[in-house]
Amino acid sequence: MSGCRILAQKPWIVPIPGTTKLHRLTENLGAAEVALAAGELSSIEEALTAIEVQGARYPAHLQKNVGR
Repeated sequence: MSGCRILAQKPWIVPIPGTTKLHRLTENLGAAEVALAAGELSSIEEALTAIEVQGARYPAHLQKNVGR
């Protein structure tokens, strides 16, 4: 479902599904066919902003390799 939300933000923002299973790729591609109403997008955004993100994206030993 997050793919639907990403696709709804801007036409040039495209999620890149990471999978090794064809049936999961097919499932992920189905997000392009889902249309979310403005109220649904608003509810999703509200719920997501209520989540406090904690911690670093990468452990310190990997973070030093980012942005090279």
